[in-house]
Amino acid sequence: SSHEHRLNFQKSKEVCLNYIQDAMLQKQWKRAAEFLTVYIEALEKDFSREYMGPSEIIWRIGSEILWHHSHNGMKEFNSFIEQMKTLAIKRYLKVCLEHVFHLLCNGLIDEAYQTLSLAESWRHGEHTSVRDKEMKLIEAYRGLLDYYRWAKQKHILLEHGQDGFDDLSVEQEMHSCFRKAAVNLKEIIKIPGVWDPFVKCYVDLLEFYGDHDEARQVLNEYAYNSKFPANPNAHVYLYQFLKRQGESKKSLILALKILHDSVPSHELMIDFNTMLQKSKKRKKHRLGLEVIFAALDYAGWKENVKAWSCLAKQLKQIVISEKHLDWIKQEWNSRRDWWPAFHFSRYLAKRNWQENESLSYEKALVAGILLGKDCKYFKYVSHQGCKAQVKRFRLLKKFVNKHNPVYLRISG
Repeated sequence: SSHEHRLNFQKSKEVCLNYIQDAMLQKQWKRAAEFLTVYIEALEKDFSREYMGPSEIIWRIGSEILWHHSHNGMKEFNSFIEQMKTLAIKRYLKVCLEHVFHLLCNGLIDEAYQTLSLAESWRHGEHTSVRDKEMKLIEAYRGLLDYYRWAKQKHILLEHGQDGFDDLSVEQEMHSCFRKAAVNLKEIIKIPGVWDPFVKCYVDLLEFYGDHDEARQVLNEYAYNSKFPANPNAHVYLYQFLKRQGESKKSLILALKILHDSVPSHELMIDFNTMLQKSKKRKKHRLGLEVIFAALDYAGWKENVKAWSCLAKQLKQIVISEKHLDWIKQEWNSRRDWWPAFHFSRYLAKRNWQENESLSYEKALVAGILLGKDCKYFKYVSHQGCKAQVKRFRLLKKFVNKHNPVYLRISG
């Protein structure tokens, strides 16, 4: 029956699509291309389909296959994408954006700019809110390329210097690019969303021309406006701007505190800890200890010498003064069950000693304070250091042995 025929046909299409996906996952691009050809031929016989569905499938899968498999590079891809713009007319702007990304990946900046300009002038069908958003993206990416052109002209200008460069055309071109970039970048970052590259470029433009108040307002809005999604990078950009402007330590600490609360493993936590340790306030020192302990909870920090050095230095100060041992105890209580295996095994002691003597020294000091003189990590490293007749390892062993009662108080 015709109903049974349609069901079988639908199953065949789904099986073919699964084969394509499987081939792509295994990076078998030639095989994927062959199955896609079969899939397209099947669609030509399928009169029951909704027209727009398959075109998007072909566009997305075809783009990916051509990107990896095409021998003719952009020529073949351009031909394919132009066909997709005609077939997927309702997705024209999205297809244009993908085309632009491929052009940029191949270093074809002028061609990408031209594609965006053509897309910007495109009009078809009814005016919708979806199309408005897509058009905003088109304009924003054109603004990004205007920024790129501005940056190139700026580089030429700065390289030659104002005194030794009389060609006003470069400066005029630079200001023209600035105006066009600023308009489009400013518009896109008004819309709630994650606009990191657009914000960074717009702030760079503003700072270059000395509009620091506008730059500050943009970054504050991006970081603190509740309508925008939570975005740790917004606080990073604000911190970096405040630092460039020579703002107070209080402002810098506030920006990094919010970053710490959302991403305790961020690389700026070293800066944060250092800043807190330089403060005269006791609660800042307490927070600094919490920050560095939290960072070292993450695998990416396991071999970070600076981080271990910060922790070792602060622990040593507390142990010598015998004040605030309760701070160490509070941090250690939640970690005593897993840090020994995570950081202080004999295997790690051996590897760290072989690969990085400074790392093994800082970790051994921390291990000795937290786990006592019988800790496997401390015993191995201190033994190797003394055996190699390195003076600081002898002093390390002496320090941990002397202050072993502190370990008992912490562990108790």
